Amino acid sequence: MGYQNTRQCIKDLEARGDLVRISKEVDPYIEIGAIQRRVYQHQGPALLFTDVKGTSFPMLANMFGTMERARFIFRDTLKTMDNLFKLKIDPMLFIKAPWKYFDVLPMLARVLPAMVRKGPVIQRQTAISKLPGLVSWPKDGGAYVTLPQVYTENPDRPGLMASNIGMYRVQLTGNDFEMNKEVGLHYQIHRGIGHHHQLALKMGKPLKVNVFIGGSPAMTLSAVMPLPENVPEIIFAGALGGHRMKMVRAANGLPVPAEADFCISGYILPGGEKLEGPFGDHLGYYSLKHEFPVMMVEQVHHRPDAVWPFTTVGRPPQEDTVFGTLIHELTHQLIPTVFSGVHEVHAVDAAGVHPLLLAVGRESYVPYARERQPQELLTCAMNLLGQSQTSLSKYLFIAALEDDAGLSAKNIPCFFNHMLKRLDFSRDMHFITRTTMDTLDYSGISLNQGSKLVMAAAGNIKRNLSSRLPKNMSLPEGFGKIRFMAPGILLIEGPVSTQKRDTQDPVLRQLAEQLYHTPGIDGFPLVTVVDDADFAASLWNNFLWVVFTRSDPATDIYGIGEFVHCKHFGATMGIVIDGRLKPYHPPVLEDDPDVEKRVDSLGAKGQPLYGII
Repeated sequence: MGYQNTRQCIKDLEARGDLVRISKEVDPYIEIGAIQRRVYQHQGPALLFTDVKGTSFPMLANMFGTMERARFIFRDTLKTMDNLFKLKIDPMLFIKAPWKYFDVLPMLARVLPAMVRKGPVIQRQTAISKLPGLVSWPKDGGAYVTLPQVYTENPDRPGLMASNIGMYRVQLTGNDFEMNKEVGLHYQIHRGIGHHHQLALKMGKPLKVNVFIGGSPAMTLSAVMPLPENVPEIIFAGALGGHRMKMVRAANGLPVPAEADFCISGYILPGGEKLEGPFGDHLGYYSLKHEFPVMMVEQVHHRPDAVWPFTTVGRPPQEDTVFGTLIHELTHQLIPTVFSGVHEVHAVDAAGVHPLLLAVGRESYVPYARERQPQELLTCAMNLLGQSQTSLSKYLFIAALEDDAGLSAKNIPCFFNHMLKRLDFSRDMHFITRTTMDTLDYSGISLNQGSKLVMAAAGNIKRNLSSRLPKNMSLPEGFGKIRFMAPGILLIEGPVSTQKRDTQDPVLRQLAEQLYHTPGIDGFPLVTVVDDADFAASLWNNFLWVVFTRSDPATDIYGIGEFVHCKHFGATMGIVIDGRLKPYHPPVLEDDPDVEKRVDSLGAKGQPLYGII
């Protein structure tokens, strides 16, 4: 039941016609990543590259490239996982209909890992320089591991039950890293490894680290699961994988899955940070060079038939979008048990996940009030911003289910329509300033620091949204095209931003003041300023990506009829969001034209990707 290693998964995918072998030599520098992204965009098969320049190891791409394929990989356990979560919500279900949930009992026996003396992963050794040197984007700072499973243990309580496995990027080459002896370990805020590292620093001891690559697909997915801090990912992996995870000791004494393909074994010394990056990340930009911990490499283990699974990230959707969708399918029914009063959440992938969170919650604090207003919704919002991965959200829009029982955060156009009709902009905007934010989001005032905005809508409809542009609309000098995005939403093309970090732009303030005197603007409570209005207006995905990845709420929102009363910011008519690229933003990811031509050639008749791309 379930795949214990990568080879088993490859065999089954190939047997069902869902994997293609590429025997033609490919370059891990830019080319192989470009191929992976192109095949993903066409919802194509998994790819096994058997001749990779500069390495003897095959590389596997797009293993999780479609939801159908991901469900197939975990087909033996998804129903049982669903039953397990149902019983967590309501244990009485087992009493009422035990025959429906008998499959959960054997699963519970499989969750605990088993230590063994021998395993394939420790049978061979190699060096960092002999591993696949995957460079995904032209400006990346070096080669990276893109599907790592980074394992650490609590230094105060060593052992599997106090472990953490996270998917933190690992830079193998470049910058000042000493080849074969050092690798960069970039982990973002609100990650389990951070607590372990803090304890190790306090004790003045090195933090032992193992980086696994490959093995059971369940291990890979578990590394990105937003589990509670006291639940080890290795336990979830056993449940999802359908078998006890066999663990063997690596060179540094820490456990490694016996069936993993590779393990980089080492430790982090106190005070050993070096510059890591740049790296093309999942927001669609390069994250820049910053100091992060350095992992000292003791040994690189691998199994005799090792395969290097990889992905590339970039502007969504990409293969990691499937991870998010699958995780939501697994856990959506648990949302009300984790966040009281919250019915549904949607971390919007098109906006880079953390920049925009949509939620539907309960508003029952004053059910007898003549007019409902956000009260319990604000409690729900603080709960969402106070724990788990939702705490990294920058914009949180939350609406009351009582106003529309059919409302769904997944239907983005309808959700925005619902919100904009009901928001009282003088009351319903709640800013949190000078707070922590996602490490990869550069829209704030510094690394890891910016602002958040909660917009909560409940009660009667307060305005009709317009679908026609206001007549004789006058704009300040430098502003150009005006485009209709959706009822109540306008896009305006603005001048190139010269704004400095942690400042507001007087040109945008002038625009907001002029809009306040524009007849008919009250039908457009959301006005966004962008660099390219035609691009942003052409697709919802473009609009969401541009506006919410390029703006910081406190810095880049201007009120149409704004005021501040007792430190509360409000607006009488609506808001302007500055979604332009700023001088301090990192570069946007762009494909290499020459590499794209080479990828095109692989899709020609007689070539390995013919009929796929």
